[in-house]
Amino acid sequence: QVQLVESGGGLVQAGGSLKLSCKMSGRDFSQYMMGWFRQAPGKEREFVAAITYISALTKYADSVKGRFTISRDNHKKTLYLQMNSLQPTDTAVYYCAAPVQTYGSIHTSPQSYNYWGRGTQVTVSS
Repeated sequence: QVQLVESGGGLVQAGGSLKLSCKMSGRDFSQYMMGWFRQAPGKEREFVAAITYISALTKYADSVKGRFTISRDNHKKTLYLQMNSLQPTDTAVYYCAAPVQTYGSIHTSPQSYNYWGRGTQVTVSS
């Protein structure tokens, strides 16, 4: 059974940085395309960033492009999201996710992902 556990969230002032981590267990992490999503109160879950299984390709939401960087360490079975120049509009619960198929291409729809972590709260104060 796949388990995803996020960490690294917290409270930060506008302009600050945070680095989120997501560790996978139960599967060969290196075989999966991985994604980060976020959900703010009263809003739908939205795509943030995704990365292919060998880090060859990445994709970002327009709202985070140039500020966030997705990366992975397949030896550590861990996905990362470096978030810089944080803004109050980035406040949300951040989730990492994986699809059921291996070696897949990048997907931006939450419906394309089958495994989800419980999320980590990121709060950016103005």
